[in-house]
Amino acid sequence: MAKAEIRNKIRRYRFDAGEMTQEELANRAGCTRQTIILMEQSRYVPSLALAFRIAGVFKAGIEDIFEYVGEEHEV
Repeated sequence: MAKAEIRNKIRRYRFDAGEMTQEELANRAGCTRQTIILMEQSRYVPSLALAFRIAGVFKAGIEDIFEYVGEEHEV
């Protein structure tokens, strides 16, 4: 059974926003640069509140930046 994961497009959105730095995004979203790094590496899943704050920084919907890839269930 495959593990569920949350994929994100944070890096792409940062570069589309004039090459915003990880530090700038972290400051605007209220987290640390290390948290942004881990999310971009898919090693950390943000809280729902942080996901909404990040989406707000980019004036995008949460579903535009984050994608849930669920487990596949065999019937």
